[in-house]
Amino acid sequence: MTERSEPDCVLCPPLRFRLNAMADLPGASAVLAAGGGLFLMPDLAPLADGHLLLVSEEHLTCAGEFDAALWTRARRWRDRVARLYETAYGSPDLALFEHGPGSPQGGGACIDHAHWHLLPSVTGMRAVLEAFGRPGEEGSHGALRARFRAGRSYLLVEEDGIATVHPGDGAPSQFLRRAAALALDGRAPAAWRWQESFGLPDSRARFARTLAAMRRAAGGQEPERADSHQ
Repeated sequence: MTERSEPDCVLCPPLRFRLNAMADLPGASAVLAAGGGLFLMPDLAPLADGHLLLVSEEHLTCAGEFDAALWTRARRWRDRVARLYETAYGSPDLALFEHGPGSPQGGGACIDHAHWHLLPSVTGMRAVLEAFGRPGEEGSHGALRARFRAGRSYLLVEEDGIATVHPGDGAPSQFLRRAAALALDGRAPAAWRWQESFGLPDSRARFARTLAAMRRAAGGQEPERADSHQ
């Protein structure tokens, strides 16, 4: 069966890795691992060392569109990243966040293609969302699917091992990157929008450090199946 692909999406072929090339960053060679319809790579404008993206191979809007099997595989990837973080940074603690658009670029999303952001040892994002009047409920697969099917955008946050989903309709662009930057408390660049740090020397250096640290950490783990991403 042919996987869905959108020719104008920067996370689908043929534009996948175009932004990497624009910033003079490695593209396909920066994919840390791939398999089961997902692949893992550093964020193009990392908020901190270790900032990764888990991206769906197929053009799916968000994790609310995942079927049960893909959701299970995505959670296994999340666990693998926790092990990478423990090896690289000494702790398996992580934050996971996703803008889940219920409409084009809804919920603060810049790209309508499913991808999870992962950051090592960050807490406080949930408190930021609640302070902005966006209370959460259990962030189960069923809760995400219900919101997606109803055309409602969501904000998914996991920290301290607890996932919550928050109302996303009307959220400003890149709202969760802002929340993550606030939670990082000075460890994030002052410019939290990706376009503001993309391609700059500090951002490129953070990307390179992340790639190197994750490759070293992955050296002691069982490799995933390597897929082609050209």
